[in-house]
Amino acid sequence: MPKAARKVVKVLLVQDVYKLGRAGDVKEVARGYARNFLIPQGLAVVATPENLRMAEKIRARAEKERAEATARWQSVADKMQDLTLYFPVRASETGKLYGSVSPRMIAQALTEELGVEITHHQVDTDPIRFLGEYEIPIRLTIDLVPRVKVVIHRIGEEPVSELPETTESSDETVETPAEASTAEETGAPETVEVEEEV
Repeated sequence: MPKAARKVVKVLLVQDVYKLGRAGDVKEVARGYARNFLIPQGLAVVATPENLRMAEKIRARAEKERAEATARWQSVADKMQDLTLYFPVRASETGKLYGSVSPRMIAQALTEELGVEITHHQVDTDPIRFLGEYEIPIRLTIDLVPRVKVVIHRIGEEPVSELPETTESSDETVETPAEASTAEETGAPETVEVEEEV
């Protein structure tokens, strides 16, 4: 067996995994991702013939749980659509923050505003390092991913909208400066890209 082939493994998802698949799906993933994250977290099992016989049962159970979760979170999602979070910060003349607004900070602000616990794992963005207005996806369930408006402005200055007028579509990707890219390319729960000073 070629060396490269041994680095992947087939797994059966037993829970929905955002950007990877739904419960009952069989996926080929990096061996380390399966061993270090999916399997220990109870999200997947190795796709052995015995485990594959459970796939349909897992799929049916997950569909029921998914519908219940979506119904439970729908009112929270509706509130998020109309919510704007403001973060006054210190920033350079070029608009680069002295620090960043992290997913954890956004999750904490959402929890305080909505009275429902939102974790930083549900906030689908890298740390934000530039002034501006952003639409951040919040993963409530695999099917329910509302966007919340986040405005980063200088302390002592009025918030100014810097989004293009085309931000109404929920199908668009997050409108951010190029330097503050989201973690769309990876199946891992959260990645942080280190940026260098300009």
